Amino acid sequence: MDIQLKRGLLDVCVLAAIKQEDSYGYKIIKDMKPYVELSESTLYPILRRLEAAQLLSVHSAEHNGRLRKYYHITEQGQKRLEDFKAEWNEIVSIYNFVTREDENNA
Repeated sequence: MDIQLKRGLLDVCVLAAIKQEDSYGYKIIKDMKPYVELSESTLYPILRRLEAAQLLSVHSAEHNGRLRKYYHITEQGQKRLEDFKAEWNEIVSIYNFVTREDENNA
C-alpha cells in the first residue's frame, strides 16, 4: 500500500480509537488490534503528528503511581473524522471503477 495513503488511514484510525473517550497508548493499540495491526513504534509518531496538527490534545494523569499520557480528540480531530467519512465515498467510487473489469470477467 502507498505509504502516504496508509499514513492518512492510520491517522484517522487513531482518531477513531479515541473519539468516544480519552485513551492512552497501550489501550489504543489494544482497541485497534481487531482491525489494524499497529506497533508502539508506529503509534507514538502518529500521536505526536496528530498533536502537532491540533487534532488531539494530551494530558497526564497518575495511574498506579506512574504518570500516564491520555489523548483526547479535539474539535478539529472530530472534523477530520467527519471529512474522512465524506472522502470515503469518493474512495469507494474509485475502487469500484478500478475493479469493474474484474467483475465483468468473473
